[in-house]
Amino acid sequence: MGFNQLDPLLHSQLRLAVMSLLISVEAADFVYIKEQTESTAGNLSVQLDKLSTAGYIEITKQFEGKKPKTTCKVTQKGVDAFDTYVKEIQQYLKP
Repeated sequence: MGFNQLDPLLHSQLRLAVMSLLISVEAADFVYIKEQTESTAGNLSVQLDKLSTAGYIEITKQFEGKKPKTTCKVTQKGVDAFDTYVKEIQQYLKP
């Protein structure tokens, strides 16, 4: 039995945590994602940018009053990649 190579973009702990979180909600703002993943703002920004560049998430920046607000949501491409990643992990875990 051969194993597929795991998606290197999702095989990062923080990016996988972000995707898992976004899969379960319609959208989430940067502060919420940062709190839930217990990451630093700088590291999270870099990882969100990588997921966005790959087309796995969509990032919207806007203002609420005078405060900037960044919202992220998973795209269909991201959902498909996540589903594939989960199936491939399950293949590795089968006895």
